[in-house]
Amino acid sequence: MPGLLFVDVELPTPDGFGSGWLATDGSRIGALGLGRPPAADAPVTRIDGRGRTLLPGFVDVHFHGAVGHEVMDGDVDGLTAMARFAAGHGVTSFLATTWTGSREQTAAALATVKAAMDAPRPAGAARLLGAHMEGPHLNPARAGAQDASQIRAPDPDEVRRHLDTGVVRLMTLAPELPHNGPLLDELRARGITASAGHTDASYDDVVAAVARGVGHVTHTYNAMRPLHQRDPGTVGACLTLDALSCELIADNHHVHPVAMDVLVRARGPQGVVLVSDAVRPTGLPDGTYNLDHRAVHLRDGTVRLDDGGLAGSVLTLDRALANLRAATGLGADALWPAASANAARSAGADARKGRLAAGLDADLVLLEADGAVALTVVEGEVAHAARSEDRPAREDPQPMT
Repeated sequence: MPGLLFVDVELPTPDGFGSGWLATDGSRIGALGLGRPPAADAPVTRIDGRGRTLLPGFVDVHFHGAVGHEVMDGDVDGLTAMARFAAGHGVTSFLATTWTGSREQTAAALATVKAAMDAPRPAGAARLLGAHMEGPHLNPARAGAQDASQIRAPDPDEVRRHLDTGVVRLMTLAPELPHNGPLLDELRARGITASAGHTDASYDDVVAAVARGVGHVTHTYNAMRPLHQRDPGTVGACLTLDALSCELIADNHHVHPVAMDVLVRARGPQGVVLVSDAVRPTGLPDGTYNLDHRAVHLRDGTVRLDDGGLAGSVLTLDRALANLRAATGLGADALWPAASANAARSAGADARKGRLAAGLDADLVLLEADGAVALTVVEGEVAHAARSEDRPAREDPQPMT
């Protein structure tokens, strides 16, 4: 298959953010640069960016579900539908994220993730990188929408069964709970990212957790001890500890735009990880849907339990980046790492994803001026094109000059 050649695109390169070009070579980025491309020595499929922005494909490390499916359903076809929906919104890779559930349900969900990863990537779908386990080893005091009846201390046999699947890349837990200490050590030994979340950790607790290997925080501001002038809490640690990569649900419901701006001002774009925290109703009309054994209600862009509490979101990462731009006044040239590079690092995939560089996977998203996705490329394949003129339809055997 001929490579793709993007021309007249705004893109981040080692030389800065400016007008340039990018060529793919099979599933990887072949070359890129500013200005006009050199002459091609093989047939290529040319895509005229018309001055639009070309970024690394988005990486979503907190994605529960969409279009009527969720990870906890334990269904490969459901994961495929989620992956195709995600690609339509610029996501090129993701972690399938579990809820706090029973031992059996969690084991089945992880086995399904493994089966999906072992199969060829479906056409038009984002790459499934592995699993993010959100629970069950959380603090019941900060359960949020998690099923508190299933929150439990780690059992060595259960933990071993889950981790031995080889698919877990990220785990959310409450680091302040003493019984989670050995689990932190196990995650560190296996190279799995530990994330503080659904936690009542004090600032000092988080400092100690960082020393023990915690490097990520799950949905900053939500389901954690807040900032107080005499008790900085978990939020205070997020704002000040450079070792932490801080998730942010930028849907303007979970976090006020001013609080988003505070996080970016404190940590810079390099410290923020945009996530969707999307659940089953994402991409579907308002109505009532199921979340495990409970009902959730989608209305006015929020998903809520019967008691009114938020239960995940219907956010997509293209919208999250646009919302963060509006909240901070910064452009995609400054904020792009929050949508890709930082998440790839937390997922342990930054050696091949999350940046634009020769030799890395050709995971790309072409954005309109308003942040809408024009084109998504997953490992060199056009997975989504919003307009027919952006879908490559012919080869040009002539050298590009």
